[in-house]
Amino acid sequence: MQTGQRVAVTGMLVSAALAVIKIAAGTSGHSTAVVADGFESAADVIASGFVLFGLTLAAKPADDDHPYGHGRLETLTGLLIGLVLLLSGALISWNSIRRVGQPHQVLQAFVVWPLLISLAAKTGLAALKFRYGRELQSDALIADAWNDAMDTISAFAALIAVGLTLSDAVRFAEADRYGGFAVGLIVVSAGVRVVRQTTMQLMDTMPHPRLIGQIREAAFGVPGVRGVEKCFARKTGFKYHVDLHLEVDPEMTVRQSHQLAHEVQLNILARLEWVADVLVHVEPAP
Repeated sequence: MQTGQRVAVTGMLVSAALAVIKIAAGTSGHSTAVVADGFESAADVIASGFVLFGLTLAAKPADDDHPYGHGRLETLTGLLIGLVLLLSGALISWNSIRRVGQPHQVLQAFVVWPLLISLAAKTGLAALKFRYGRELQSDALIADAWNDAMDTISAFAALIAVGLTLSDAVRFAEADRYGGFAVGLIVVSAGVRVVRQTTMQLMDTMPHPRLIGQIREAAFGVPGVRGVEKCFARKTGFKYHVDLHLEVDPEMTVRQSHQLAHEVQLNILARLEWVADVLVHVEPAP
C-alpha cells in the first residue's frame, strides 16, 4: 500500500471511531452540537474513502486511451469530497436549527470529553495529511486535510456551545443547538473551499509563477537555448504536464534542434520532480 493510501486508511479509522464516540455520547448526554459533530466525523469516513479510491485509481499507469495517465481521477475525488462536505454541512445545520425552541433534556457534562479527544485527533490528522498531500502533490489528500482542519474548528465551536449551556442552562438553553448549526456552517465553508480549488485544477489553471520560473530556468540551463517564448503547464493528478516553445539558432539543422529539445526535456524532468512530461516545440530565435 502506498503512503497516500495508508494516510487515507488512517483517516477513515480515526474518523469512524470519533463518529461512534461523539454520536453515542451526544445522544446519551442530550447534546445537539456533539451529535452534529459526530455526524460530521461520519461524513469524514466517506471523504477519506473517496481519497483512498482516487489515489488507487490515479496510480494506474498511462495507456492507449489515457496517454496522460489517470491522475485526473484523483482531482475528481477532491471535488467529490467538497460536494460531500457541502451536503453534510447543510444537513447538519438544518437538523440543528429545526430543534431550536423544542423541549430538551438536561445537558450532561461528560459530552465535553469526546470534543476534546476529537480536537486533538483531528489536529494530528490534518497535519499528517497536509504534509503528505503537499509531498505527493495530491489534491484529494490536501482536500481531506482541509476537511480535518475545519473539523478542529467545528469541534471548538461545539465545545464553546456546550460550555455555555453547562455554565447557565437557563440563559444559554439554546446555545448547544446553535452550536450544532455553527458546526454545519463551518463544514459548508470547507466544502466551498475544496470545490473551488479542485475546479480550478480541472480547468487547467496555470501553476504559481514561481513554478513556471523554475521550468524556464531549467530550460535555459541547457547550452544552445536562445529563449523560451511560451511556457504552459497543467496539472494531471499528482504532477504537471508542460508545453514549451523553445527558441534556437535558426541556422540549426532539424537533427540539431531536435537533439537540443530532447536535452531540455531531460534537464527539466531531472531537476523538477513535480513535472511528469514536457512537450517541446522548437522555433527559430528572432
